[in-house]
Amino acid sequence: MTMALTRVEIKITGIVQGVGFRPFVYRLAHDLALSGSVLNNSEGVTIEAQASEYTIEQFKLLLTSPPPLARIDSFETKQIPVEKAQEQFCIIHSQNNADAIVAVSADKCTCADCFADISNPKSRYFRYPFTNCTNCGPRYTIINNLPYDRVNTSMATFVMCTTCEKEYQDPLNRRYHAQPVSCPNCGPQLSFRNLNLSITSSESDPLVQAIEAIKSGKILAIKGLGGFHLVCDATNHDSVKALRQRKNRPAKPLAIMVENSQVAKKLVTGNDTEWQTLNSNERPITVMQKRQKPELEISSIIAPDIDRLGVFLPYTPLHQMLMERVARPLVMTSANLSGEPIITASEDIVSKLGHIVDHILDHNRPILNGCDDSVVQVINNRLQILRLARGYAPLSIYSPQHIEKPTLGLGAQQKNTLCFAFGHNLFLSPHIGDLVSVEAERYFHDTLSTFSRLYHFEAKLLVHDRHPNYFTSQWAADEEEAFKTEVQHHYAHVLSVLAENKTTEQVLAFTFDGTGLGEDHTLWGGEVLLADAYKFERIAHLTPFKLIGGEQAIKQPVRLLISILLEKYSPEEIAAMKLPAIDNLSRTHLSNLCKVWHKTSPNSQTSSIGRLFDVVAVLLNLVDIIQYEGQAGILLETAANSVIPSDDMNNYHGKAKEDLKANNIEIQCDFKLHLTERNQWQPIELIEQILTEIHKMPLTTDRVNFIARAFMDCIANMVCDIALGFKSTPIVLTGGVFQNRYLLERCERQLTAQANKIMQPKFVPINDAGIALGQAWFAINNNIETTIDNICNPPPQM
Repeated sequence: MTMALTRVEIKITGIVQGVGFRPFVYRLAHDLALSGSVLNNSEGVTIEAQASEYTIEQFKLLLTSPPPLARIDSFETKQIPVEKAQEQFCIIHSQNNADAIVAVSADKCTCADCFADISNPKSRYFRYPFTNCTNCGPRYTIINNLPYDRVNTSMATFVMCTTCEKEYQDPLNRRYHAQPVSCPNCGPQLSFRNLNLSITSSESDPLVQAIEAIKSGKILAIKGLGGFHLVCDATNHDSVKALRQRKNRPAKPLAIMVENSQVAKKLVTGNDTEWQTLNSNERPITVMQKRQKPELEISSIIAPDIDRLGVFLPYTPLHQMLMERVARPLVMTSANLSGEPIITASEDIVSKLGHIVDHILDHNRPILNGCDDSVVQVINNRLQILRLARGYAPLSIYSPQHIEKPTLGLGAQQKNTLCFAFGHNLFLSPHIGDLVSVEAERYFHDTLSTFSRLYHFEAKLLVHDRHPNYFTSQWAADEEEAFKTEVQHHYAHVLSVLAENKTTEQVLAFTFDGTGLGEDHTLWGGEVLLADAYKFERIAHLTPFKLIGGEQAIKQPVRLLISILLEKYSPEEIAAMKLPAIDNLSRTHLSNLCKVWHKTSPNSQTSSIGRLFDVVAVLLNLVDIIQYEGQAGILLETAANSVIPSDDMNNYHGKAKEDLKANNIEIQCDFKLHLTERNQWQPIELIEQILTEIHKMPLTTDRVNFIARAFMDCIANMVCDIALGFKSTPIVLTGGVFQNRYLLERCERQLTAQANKIMQPKFVPINDAGIALGQAWFAINNNIETTIDNICNPPPQM
């Protein structure tokens, strides 16, 4: 008895192009003896399948377990007429519709099969640095247009040889329609260049030359997927020192690449989630705990004075071959000038970084879209992305509601990203960076042009920050065709978490960061907001204090300390406190700073928790001049982590244990900040408590560690005390301060213990890289036809 046939059309959207989805569908259909077709179009993938009803149901179920790089956002099925003449299943050439809404895949790490190919002397891909397949390799960095076909990539000029063409056309081959596919006979090639861009020797292996240069202590620029790295031997202290001096990067931590997890374990420790993240398809720089007694010696100035290290593994065949043959950890940091984006062309390496590098390991596959390395950490067994880039971005978020007006979230001044919202999609761009240079602004325009071209996107609504001097605000003002609105910086932080969780509900949000223009025209950063997707209310905050000298106070936190002390003490009383940070100033300098404080405009004030971290760090002599963003917080976290908790004392025995207990009891401390009647925390209350501890006895390393820990415990208690009154409201912890692992773990642990529900981000950073998404989420949930004037409802003054 012949079973009745049925035919269905299945439309799938998400990340379904360039990730092996069509051959996956073809193989399923082949195994189940289905007839029909599958094709890529600018909406995603459309499948027509014909078989018995039972077989169709099996097919649909199997489709929901796609290839590793794919992601399904929507899956729509409808019955269509049976075609009795059709007996086979085929792959149809891509269709190019006018309205492109397919998600562009991020670049992914080389898969295990391709890594095996480059290690196999019998494979035609043996030691070929550009080996890839449908399951891995470059995507975003080589695409020029949609659909994702070879002609629309930087591989268009590389004509496939007969063998590559055969693999490319075989639906059962894992290189079927892998657009970057190539081999040593027809694909891109490496070259080793001097600073005049001449090739050093056409007969020598460029990779061997690069390895010899690294081993001899040279600094190289090496071209990767999304740009160049500056590379040197991490075990050669002189090389690392030279890199820091030439790049004028005295203290900011450097990342290192190691050959595999086994080597990484000689340098860092981590839990299962951290090791899984390190080895994931995204291969991010993973910030992990340094081993107290490392089994491999690297330069002490790679990540000086801190207890964590950024480590990542090879993610291309080139990196894998380099690491195997150099046989030592390598410093790999983005090749760029401070404040500028990553460099993608060798000509720019010479013109901009010729004073830094000795040689260039180049290749001739153009990078069409620059993309930095992603940086992540794991907190409470959960991924937290610090820099959204290679492997994770472009990040697509499915919107359950249809977005009527194409909307562009322009992001923040620092850690800028762009958010493109249209249809049912929100696309967050890779990291652009701080918009503080002409080159960074050009990169902003390039990224905007790329996404606009890929998605035929023309913004009808622009959303920018309230700060009128930000580049994005000024850019929006010059755009005459689109409607514009603004969203307050810290509210946008909250909105980004709501967006990723696809909700508009009310939350209690603690937005702690370094800066952001507030509704009262002061700089906010220590805010408690009761917010939903439509409005917010500022219900508590840190009492503002003056920035003596404006931006100079951010670099020289002693100015912030003096500012807080001047709220209560005279210059003479401050000088008499005998604080090292202040004693280093001449009496004239201190007097001048006090005079500037009296003249400082009320608008030049900040309620920033980030700046409070700077003050505590300078009080504890951990820092004098801030040399990189977040330095004070990282040093305080390192100090707090150095305290040996009571639970860990079982590892000590006899007199050592008794001495440790006695020491801890003697120097332990506890701080408390109370809300005033105006719902403010006063910094001077906390600083006075710390001063009392400092003056009790000499400020030893152990005492610094305990005070740092007590300070962050105090911040956590501030959060949890307020949250106690909002048991039925989800809690959001956002802003750059909550990238402090000790603080966030402490807050989440206490909130969970007191039965608060926490709403957490998944892939969107809680720093300023998430601002663009929050801006877009506000716009698409509000019917914006006129300027929004009343999205903030401040509590009445008491």
